[in-house]
Amino acid sequence: MSDEVYRKLAKVLDALPSGFPSSEIGLEIKVLKKVFEPEEADLFCDLRLSFETAQQIAERTGRPVEGLEGKLTDMLKKGQIFGIDFGTVKVFRMVPWILGIWEFQLHRMDKELAELCAEYNALFFPQFFRNKPQLMQVIPVQKEIPNIQQALSYEQVSTIIENGKSFAVDDCICKKEQRLLGHDCKKPLEVCMRIAPVAGVFEKGEMGRPISKEEAYDVLRKSEEAALVHLTHNLEAGQFFICNCCGCCCGPLKAINRLGIRDAINSHYYAEIDPDRCVACGTCANERCQVSAIEEGEGAYRVIKDRCIGCGLCVSTCPSEAIQLVHKRPEEIVFPPRDEMEWYERRGQGRGVDFSAYK
Repeated sequence: MSDEVYRKLAKVLDALPSGFPSSEIGLEIKVLKKVFEPEEADLFCDLRLSFETAQQIAERTGRPVEGLEGKLTDMLKKGQIFGIDFGTVKVFRMVPWILGIWEFQLHRMDKELAELCAEYNALFFPQFFRNKPQLMQVIPVQKEIPNIQQALSYEQVSTIIENGKSFAVDDCICKKEQRLLGHDCKKPLEVCMRIAPVAGVFEKGEMGRPISKEEAYDVLRKSEEAALVHLTHNLEAGQFFICNCCGCCCGPLKAINRLGIRDAINSHYYAEIDPDRCVACGTCANERCQVSAIEEGEGAYRVIKDRCIGCGLCVSTCPSEAIQLVHKRPEEIVFPPRDEMEWYERRGQGRGVDFSAYK
C-alpha cells in the first residue's frame, strides 16, 4: 500500500496550529500507519476543526452520505477524531496530534505503539512546548489560594467542575505509555478527568468511566494527596479536561524537567517559603514538588521562583505552615486565550501557518 495518503495526512496535521513535524527516517508515517487505515487517513483529511454532522461533511466534500456516519463513529471509537452524540444528532471534527490523536489512543495503546509514540514525541515535544500559547495551565490546589487574593475563574478548579454537567475519569495516557515502556512511577493511574457541559455525554463509557460530580472532587483530592499537579487547557473558558500530572511521566512537566523549557506551562501563582518558620524538613522539595523548584538553603528551604509553577502541592503538607501561594503581578502574567478557537488562532499565528481550510 502506498504511503501517499499518510504523507497527505501528515501534511494536514502539520498545517494545524499544533504542528506535526517530519523526521528524516519517516517516524511520523510509521505512527500514522499504526493508528489509521488508509481510508480512515483519507477521510480525516476532509474534516475540519469545527463540528459538523455527517450530512454537512457529505455536502461540503461530495462524499456519499450513505454509511458516512458509521465510518466517522468507528473513527471516533478508535480515537482518531473527536465527536459528540447528542442522542438525536452526532457531530464530528478533526483533532491535532496533541491535544487529540495521541491522547485518544489510550485504549489502543500497546507496547509497539508506545515505542513509536515515544520516539516520535521526542521530536514533537521540543517544538510544541516552546511555541505559544502554552497547551496547559496550572490550576492550584484551591484551598491553598489565600482568601485575600481574588482568584480568576480559570484559576479555580471548582469553577471547572461546577460548570460541568457530565464527568468521566480515565487512565493517564502519559503514565500508561511509560508503564508499557518499563518506567512505572507508582503514582495513581486513573486520574485524568473529562468534563462536558451537556448531561449524559459519557454514559456509554466510550470516553472514560462515568462518575458523579462528588466523585470528580474525590479524584482531585486523591491526586493532591499523591502530589499530582492539576493541569487543564490554557483557556479562559470551555475547559473540558483536568489532568493530574507527575513530573516523571507527563509531557508538559517533562518539558520543564528534561527539556529545560521553564515556561512550558502557563501559571498564575508561585510559592514563597518563610525562612523563619521553615523547619527544614524537606517534605516540600523531596516529596511534593514535581518540577524541582525548591532547594535547600542555610537553615531553611527556598523556592526558585522562575521554575515554580504555583501548583500549591508544597503548601498543603508543610508541617510548620511556612509556605504560601502568591499571585503573580499583572505584568508577569500571560493571560490565556478566550476559548479553544482563539487558542488555535494564536498558536497558528505564532507558527506562521494558514489553517483556514480546516476551520
